[in-house]
Amino acid sequence: MAMLVDATNVPGWTGGWLTSARHSPSPNFGSRPPGEAIDLIVVHSISLPPGVYGGPEVEQLFTNQLDWEAHPYFEQIRGMEVSSHFFIRRDGELIQFVDADARAWHAGASCWRGRSNCNDHSVGIELEGLEGERFEAVQYITLSTLCQHLAARYPINAIAGHEHIAPGRKQDPGAGFDWAALQQRLGWPDPCFPQPDEGAPTQLA
Repeated sequence: MAMLVDATNVPGWTGGWLTSARHSPSPNFGSRPPGEAIDLIVVHSISLPPGVYGGPEVEQLFTNQLDWEAHPYFEQIRGMEVSSHFFIRRDGELIQFVDADARAWHAGASCWRGRSNCNDHSVGIELEGLEGERFEAVQYITLSTLCQHLAARYPINAIAGHEHIAPGRKQDPGAGFDWAALQQRLGWPDPCFPQPDEGAPTQLA
C-alpha cells in the first residue's frame, strides 16, 4: 500500500481507467481539489429496484439513462444525478463509470477520520446487493482484486463503508458485508479498516 512516486505507468491502468473493467462512462463527475491525495475506498451497495438483481437499471442510473416511469420506486429517485467509480455485479462483473483520477458523486455529505467531503479524496465502489443482506463470494474476489489495483496506483490507507462515512444517513453495505473476509483476502492491517468505535452519528458534520 505504499505510495508510488510515478503512478502514470502502473500496469493494468490507462490513466485512471482500469483496463480489466468494462467501461461505461458517466457524465456525473467533476475535478478533485488540486493536490488532493486519493487515499480512501468507500464501499456501497445498490440494487434497482431494491432487491432486484441482474438488470440494467443501476448502469442506466449512473449514466443518466434510467426510465423513471419503468417502476414505481423510481419516482423516489427521479432526477438524481449520481455515480460511482466502479460497480460489481452479483456475478463478479466489474464496470467502471468514472475515471478514478476524477471525483465521482457517490458519498454525499460525509466525514472520515476528520476529513469531510469524502468524494474529494475517495474512490467509490458499489456492490450489487441490498443493505444488510449477504454478498456473493465472487464479489469479494472482484472487490479485493480491485482494491489491490487501486492501492498500486494511489496512496490508499483506508477502506470504509458508506455507513461509516455518513452514519445515521446511510446504512450500506450493512451487516451482511463481511469485513473480516475482505481483510483476510487483502492482508491489509487493522487500521485500514473501520474500527468498532468509528461511524457514530456524531462524526458526521
